[in-house]
Amino acid sequence: MKRRSFIRFATLSGAAVTVSPFSSCKTENKKATTKEAKPNDFELNEITVDELQKRMANGTLSAEETTKLYIERIKAIDSSGPKLNSVIELNPDALNIARQLDKERKEGKIRGPLHGIPILIKDNIDTADKMMTTAGALALKGNYAKQDSYVAKKLREAGAVILGKTNLSEWANFRSTHSTSGWSSRGGQTHNPYILSRNPCGSSSGSGASVSANLTALAIGTETNGSIVCPSNANGVVGIKPTVGLVGRSGIIPISETQDTAGPMARTVKDAAILLGALTGTDPNDKRTQESNGNSYSDYTKFLDKDGLKGARLGIARSYFGQVRKENEELEKAIEIMKQQGAVIIDIDERIPAGKGQDAFNVLLYEFKDGLNKYFANIDPALGIRSLKDVIEFNKKHADEAMPYFGQEILEMAEEKGDLNTKEYLEAHSNVLKESREGIDNIIDKHNLDAIVAPTGGPAWTTELIYGDHGGGGSSSAAARAGYPNITVPAGSAYGLPFGLSFFGRAYSEPVLIRIAYAFEQHSKKRIVPEFLNPHNGVV
Repeated sequence: MKRRSFIRFATLSGAAVTVSPFSSCKTENKKATTKEAKPNDFELNEITVDELQKRMANGTLSAEETTKLYIERIKAIDSSGPKLNSVIELNPDALNIARQLDKERKEGKIRGPLHGIPILIKDNIDTADKMMTTAGALALKGNYAKQDSYVAKKLREAGAVILGKTNLSEWANFRSTHSTSGWSSRGGQTHNPYILSRNPCGSSSGSGASVSANLTALAIGTETNGSIVCPSNANGVVGIKPTVGLVGRSGIIPISETQDTAGPMARTVKDAAILLGALTGTDPNDKRTQESNGNSYSDYTKFLDKDGLKGARLGIARSYFGQVRKENEELEKAIEIMKQQGAVIIDIDERIPAGKGQDAFNVLLYEFKDGLNKYFANIDPALGIRSLKDVIEFNKKHADEAMPYFGQEILEMAEEKGDLNTKEYLEAHSNVLKESREGIDNIIDKHNLDAIVAPTGGPAWTTELIYGDHGGGGSSSAAARAGYPNITVPAGSAYGLPFGLSFFGRAYSEPVLIRIAYAFEQHSKKRIVPEFLNPHNGVV
């Protein structure tokens, strides 16, 4: 999540690229199974879900072989070699799960388009298996969930192979006013696969970096404000931040009841749409999902239309354009592509209202404390973490490991807040929802738009652990605070670093956004494969 939006009341967040004293995949065999890696000399490089299914159907590849290839890739590229540090833990049961799915396939049982497809999920999502769920925090090391999150349950039902968990900005980047995106006390620093000294953004840093680096077919991230779309932007992939309520959130370590959601991260819009369809449904432990009845689909691929830009009315939110000349030039080319494909382009000069920054921050502080304390009530008491206060005390006692670079000011601010009946919270919550939703709805109504279009963010900044994030730009706040959907698609690159274009609109407008985003992707083809450059090979 982009903390600068709330703490400095600007926009993005960032991260850093110093080698951390902590390593990812700590519980795994660290020995790489390959020689010095040639990062893009990989059998499954840029492969799609459709192609994987085709190979598994004709017998040239099995789920077990696919899973093994990705595990070897992670050991070669993530744990060693370029050392992205994007995977915090591998699933020791992944190969057994894949074998069982191969057995089902031979017996004629195909669960759907994700049958046998390896997926990495963010380490704030519960899995009832041999993997921990820690939100990257040492305070939660040893937290083994008693039951699957709704997301993990849906993935298993769909036949996906949960390959492992990804590193993230600790506590989904809601810990410090000077944090570094992609760093956690358990997992260390995740790096950007394009230029390793650049930041992967966050908080779904590992999910974005891993899917971009072809360590997995697909990944799951979570977002409160920017945590899916920002790392998708920085890592050159597609990210879908769904309407809040479309995907069940039980079993996800929370920040905000109002804004939290999980969502797909993939290399193509089609793959992201396939994954989104597998995640929808009514979660009995998340009342917000009841709102999605009649508004959700189990198959979003039916909305893919190469001619989906024809006649689409798109509002270009120019107030979000950044200060990087080359990015702005590429964005103008992207707009021209949309025009050529029949889109009606309307320039929007006003900034989209998203609620006052202090109100938005207060909502998160109150909801974070309330949500965390409820989550902690259901974990193993032997961990000694039963409240947010316990986390704060743990970090103080283990400051050298838990807080070597930045503190926990946000945790302390949240602990000082009252319950959700407090007048300050109720007023802030009402103000933010009203202003953000009306902000988007009014602009769409005024210009009769199908979607609002804005740059997702700028090219990745350099990682800086001592001073913290220093990225700028970004357009996630309006849709995030409203609980509305947002899709980002690669739109170009500047100085070897990718950036994306965001399409957002009203609640449950995913079908329209997917149609438009897919058409733009098909006619622009701006996804570039990362080259894992060291700083001296790229821009500094």
